[in-house]
Amino acid sequence: MKVMINGNEMTFSSEIQTIEDVITHLQLKKEFSIVEVNQTILQKGDHAKTPIADGDRIEIVHFVGGG
Repeated sequence: MKVMINGNEMTFSSEIQTIEDVITHLQLKKEFSIVEVNQTILQKGDHAKTPIADGDRIEIVHFVGGG
């Protein structure tokens, strides 16, 4: 399956089925991420039940602390 993530095309195996799977695969922390799928911002509680499909456009903003 091919999706666009932050403007970059990525290919995922059939094991990656939900937004939560994508976040885990990319090794991001869900609590520090805001996700938009096809121009709809998701609530964090919806990550595990939101499926991804071929051609989806996903934007992920991930906050990183530092100093």
